[in-house]
Amino acid sequence: MATKAKIGVLGASGYTGSELVRLLLRHPRAEIALLTADRRAGQEMRSVFPQFSPFDLPTLVSIDNVDWQGAGLDLIFCALPHATTQKVIKQVFAAKPDAKVVDLSADFRLHDVAAYAKWYGHEHHAPELQKEAVYGLVEIHRRDIRTARLIANPGCYTSGAQLPLTPLLKAKAIETGEIVIDAKSGMTGAGRSAKENMLFSEVSEGFHAYGVGHHRHMAELDQEFSLAAGKEVIVTFTPHLVPMNRGILSTIYVRGRRGKTPEDLHAILAKFYEKAAFVHVLPFGETPQTRHVRGSNMTFIGVAKDRVPGRAIVISALDNLVKGASGQAIQNMNLVLGYPETMGLEQVALFP
Repeated sequence: MATKAKIGVLGASGYTGSELVRLLLRHPRAEIALLTADRRAGQEMRSVFPQFSPFDLPTLVSIDNVDWQGAGLDLIFCALPHATTQKVIKQVFAAKPDAKVVDLSADFRLHDVAAYAKWYGHEHHAPELQKEAVYGLVEIHRRDIRTARLIANPGCYTSGAQLPLTPLLKAKAIETGEIVIDAKSGMTGAGRSAKENMLFSEVSEGFHAYGVGHHRHMAELDQEFSLAAGKEVIVTFTPHLVPMNRGILSTIYVRGRRGKTPEDLHAILAKFYEKAAFVHVLPFGETPQTRHVRGSNMTFIGVAKDRVPGRAIVISALDNLVKGASGQAIQNMNLVLGYPETMGLEQVALFP
């Protein structure tokens, strides 16, 4: 039997942490060796998430009590709140320089530490590590990810926008100044901590935009789209909160460049992703729904004609907790550890 990699999950009591545990339990080459949750330290995982009752999992511990050198971990997932991960990862690498880390927070996604300070309201606490962090959108940065020790897992909204748009920008097939991203997310995208504006009575039977004109993911989108296009790209992006548990649907409006038709854009995407395990481009004119990808690591992309000649509507759907977070993180783990990219992630979507 092949040796299993020892895996740690920091922040296991949150939604992305628990999703990592769910997926890792069925990964044939992963052994969950460490689970941390400061507020739940000393508790069993099943007391926080009853669905894990049948499984023998490590007791939750405080990060402050972890011996990073002695733990013998092969890879660590950081599913911690934004602005807390930088200091923790500095401690990890100081004790164990050969550690591999996949960070699910936003702490290492922005290459420019000044941009990070602007968008997140405080200075970056590990600028020397930021220089080596690799942006972890596998379908775009696969080669660099394989040799990285620190991977910045992408945001869920940004994954839903980048997967359909990056190939079109690389091909210079769309006008960069006319991109509009209208995105909607389920409630788990807001995290598990108690917030008054996330109470059932505050969000049910409603639908609203937030972060209008200033959402933090804009910096991430600007960075990655500008890299893809080879010039500065600033898109219009508006997120919305939908009273459902999981899913992100992004409706994106673009105009073809130099006579490119919606059919041409569809052909570019179909070619780019023809061998991708977790991105599926639907036949032209068909559009995805969040229920088509729920619980899976898939992203579905559809392209349709707009009634205005030359303009196209591109729609993507993914599960914000899987391809938008924990599933993507395990894709990164598989690459870093030399496993098949699809290992442990082959589950089909739950429907209905």
